[in-house]
This record gives sequence, C-alpha cells and structure tokens, in this order.
Amino acid sequence: MSTISVIGGGSFGTVIANIIALNSHDVRFWMRSEEMVNEVNINHENSLYLPGYKLNERVVATNNMAAAVGGSEVIFVAVPSESFRNVVQNVARYSQEKAILVSTTKGIEADSFVLMSQILVEEAPKAIVGVLSGPNLAKEMAGKNLTGTVIASSHEEVRERVKKVLKSEFFRVYTNDDMFGVELGGSLKNIYAIIAGIAHALGMGYNTNSMLVTRSLTEMARFGSELGADPMTFLGLSGVGDLIVTCSTPLSRNYRVGLALGQGKSIEEAAKEVGQVAEGVNTVKQVKEKAEELGVYMPLATGLYKIIYEKESMTNIISSLMLSEQALDVEFAASKEKILVEH
Repeated sequence: MSTISVIGGGSFGTVIANIIALNSHDVRFWMRSEEMVNEVNINHENSLYLPGYKLNERVVATNNMAAAVGGSEVIFVAVPSESFRNVVQNVARYSQEKAILVSTTKGIEADSFVLMSQILVEEAPKAIVGVLSGPNLAKEMAGKNLTGTVIASSHEEVRERVKKVLKSEFFRVYTNDDMFGVELGGSLKNIYAIIAGIAHALGMGYNTNSMLVTRSLTEMARFGSELGADPMTFLGLSGVGDLIVTCSTPLSRNYRVGLALGQGKSIEEAAKEVGQVAEGVNTVKQVKEKAEELGVYMPLATGLYKIIYEKESMTNIISSLMLSEQALDVEFAASKEKILVEH
C-alpha cells in the first residue's frame, strides 16, 4: 500500500488519518506540537481533540514537514483557513510536484475571498487538487457512525483515488466534479449554523428552525450560482446535508458559537468558550462583503454580520426576514424574471 499524508492535528485530521491507516496505508501525520507528536507515536491517541480514540499504529506523527510529505502521492490538508496558505507553502516546498492535494478545510481566506482549493492551485500549481466536504462530525466518525462525504475535483483521477483511500464500512465517499460548489457549501453553512445556535438559545421553536435552515439553503444556492457554481450541488451532502447536521447539534463548533451569542455573550467570549476555530465568524464577513459587491440578496448572512459586528438583535433579523424575503419558495424552479420581492 502507498504512503498518505495528513496535515493538521485537529479532530478531523486525526479521524481521517486513522480511517486511511485502517485501510492498510501508512500515514504520515503532521502536527505542530512536539508533545502531541509524542503522544500519538507512543500512546496512539490525540487526547486534546479526541480523548479515548485509539489510533492505528500505521499513523506516524511528525512535526517535520519534509518528513511528513516527502514522497507522498496523496496529501490531505486539514488546518484552519487562517493558517492554510502558510502551511500549504511549506507543503509545496517538500512535496512531489504532481502530488494530489486535498483540502478538508471549510472556510474562506480572510480579506481576499479566496477558497482553500484556490490557495492550493496558487501555491502548488503543478499539483492535482481536490476538496473533501460533507456532514462529517469528527466525534461521530470516530465512533464509526455511518457517514457520507464528497470528494470533488475536476480530475477523475483525484476523485477515484481519494474514494479508494477513504471508503470503509462506515464511511461512504461520493464524487462530484463541481469542486467550487462543494467547497462553497462547506464554507457557507458555517454562517447558518451560528444563526441556528442563536435561534435555539433564544427559545425559538422548530417551525422557526425549519424556516431558517430552508432559507439558508436558498441563500447558499443563490450566492453559489452567482459565483459560477451549479445550484443543484447544494442539494447534495456538501450542501443541504452539511447544513442540516451543522444547524442541529452542539457537536458543531459554529452552532456552539451561536448558542453562546444567543445567551448574551460577546463574540470574543463565545470563541473562547468553544475553544476551537469556528470558521463561520470569519466567513460571514467575507460573504457579506462579496454579496454586496455582486448585488446578491442574502438577508440571513447580512443579519448575522449585523449581530456579530453591529450588535443587532436576532429578533430584528427574523422580523426583517419575514417582511422582506423573496416570495418564491423554490427559487431555481422558476426563471429569474418570475422572482418576486415582497415589500
């Protein structure tokens, strides 16, 4: 079997590394912390992120990037968006020119509106690029709960290779060639998970949550379509699938941030309480600015921006949604000329 690299020692990187190792591949697992490296190699555990989750002995950790990626044919990059470019620059320095690079990060680079796959292309132009996304809560995957994911790439070689490396009796890998749409779905849903968390904390009912999730999906498809993605992609696992799970469980970091905001805590307090990176906080700022630039109607994303950065209340946001939301239920079932706006 081949050697596969996983870059990033968080919960998702850890569980992906183990799945690959259980499929009889040797895994080089890059982590920043020497202490965490030693724990993985000696105790076969990453207790900081997944305590009690035993790692296969084929997972070998290192904090040396050259040792982590040198000679690997497939490299999964699972680090937060804020450090993604710097890490990928280091990966590109030591990896094979035509290695398969797969982003698992669901976020948008701050101040640039560049997606992680675009960073991979910019920093490693000869690599073959893909994106892994879907309703993939690491703790449930660690428990071997039945889970589906999507590998998206314009290259069939990437789709088939990654599917073979990751598939197992509990982890089903689907394929898609709309990499941009799949990646946008994974990034955008973080915004709406925060909104769902706020709504739950405020005691809003199931009817409200259902409306919020459904209109969130509409916003995602509307925004993605404007940027060139296939709106139908958002009906798959990386769109509505990821949206549903992220908007309904405290296992989601972004949902927990929303819960804290709904309890009256500041965004700084919420982030500290969650203790891990919640990509939606940065993403909403990027999306709100891009939506205004493109003239895309996104009342929920704009509303969350106002809640976080302008201290607007959730009640006012919901009221605005009820009064000014577009009239059609299923927007892409009709021509653009038929889209009505209520006043």
